[in-house]
Amino acid sequence: MDVAFRRAIADARQQGDLYFASLLPEDRIRQAFGSASWFWDSWIYSPAVTLWVFLAQCLSGDHSCREAVAQLIAWRLARGLKPCSAKTGAYCTARERLAEDACLQLARETGRQADDEAPEEWRWQGRRVLDVDGSTFTMPDTPENQAEYPQVPGQCRGCGFPIARIVVVFSLAVGTVLDAALGKYQGKQTGENSLFRTLHGLLREGDVVLADRYFSGWFDLALLQQRGVDSVVRKHQLRATDFRTGRWLGKGDHLVRWSKPPRPDWMSDEQYASLPDELTLREVRVVVQQKGFRTKELVVVTTLLDDQQYPAAEIAVLYRRRWQAELNLRSLKVVLQMDHLRCKTPHRVRNEFFMHLVAYNLIRQLLAVAACRAGVQPWTVSFKGALQTLTNLLPLLTTSIATADWCAALLNAIATHIVGNRPDRFEPRVKKRRPKSYKLMREPRYNYKKRMVA
Repeated sequence: MDVAFRRAIADARQQGDLYFASLLPEDRIRQAFGSASWFWDSWIYSPAVTLWVFLAQCLSGDHSCREAVAQLIAWRLARGLKPCSAKTGAYCTARERLAEDACLQLARETGRQADDEAPEEWRWQGRRVLDVDGSTFTMPDTPENQAEYPQVPGQCRGCGFPIARIVVVFSLAVGTVLDAALGKYQGKQTGENSLFRTLHGLLREGDVVLADRYFSGWFDLALLQQRGVDSVVRKHQLRATDFRTGRWLGKGDHLVRWSKPPRPDWMSDEQYASLPDELTLREVRVVVQQKGFRTKELVVVTTLLDDQQYPAAEIAVLYRRRWQAELNLRSLKVVLQMDHLRCKTPHRVRNEFFMHLVAYNLIRQLLAVAACRAGVQPWTVSFKGALQTLTNLLPLLTTSIATADWCAALLNAIATHIVGNRPDRFEPRVKKRRPKSYKLMREPRYNYKKRMVA
């Protein structure tokens, strides 16, 4: 992994490419866009340049197109090239031409490559674990966005933002995004488990899916088991648990049978008939003794039935690592500012979402290289620290004055920022800083303006 990164840096420096070329080479971009990329070859904003500038924009502080174009001008001047126009129109037009399927393919490839190259000791009992979780993001309040991703129904018109629901599948080993789906926030077949079913093609036989109780339905577990995929999920609170029944495996550990419910509307008769009449599942009680944790006891449901190969304590430790999906989503939505996207049409919003995933995966990929080199686990290294180090040092590595030792300095700096491990720390769920005392908008903005000038 280390050697491949150094070679990519050297190639980008030799060819004079933008500095993101060392993380996302042009040949991979051309492969994703296929024959359509030739049309742009004579433009300043070729597919590769557009994507490299787009990635820099996703990682910038204010996400503005003006700053992204300014970075391109600075790079061209440093290479002795004629500066492009500082106006953002050509760049925005180039982004409009980006195909959604190509951007999504790049997000998948960058995530899966890092996961495939992960050392065996980073995997849980030698198996690939997929950490699944859902979230939302908002976008500018334009008629086009509202038509495709309507705001929450309870909000007055003009007072809310279009909102999209997303489901993201993370690699537990390296933290990269393996696949993702997005849709409307409300409506039929827009829930997190429905979106996850559209991603089942990602799964391989022998995988383990790690998720919260929203994915613990009978059909969700059965469809995964049908593919040879095991599940470790929290049991839904509406299902009763009685450890005096079933086959006893140990204290707070037993096997039970769940009967098949009636066919849901979204499932065909053929698919329903292909599923078994009942599922044999394992329920494990997990007692949380950590100070400050709200949940003191929970029940985990799993299809890992062998209590000798998979002891209850190992199941509990694995489920606790499900929280990494929450941390990864925080890195995407807070650190990379993906909680509110900036584009004003659905097509551009989706591409912006996919580019955030690509940028996130490239940072995770570099973080994994640094962790492997330092002999530590990647989930113990700070994502924000890696981003801060990358944005400051990577542009220098592609200059003519860079040396081979600079690559080692970048990787060493990233591996230095270890996430704080404070197991006995707990804090009250309160804020010290007072929020600004502005009222919430409860009617369209023009109504307020009319009263201000009256």
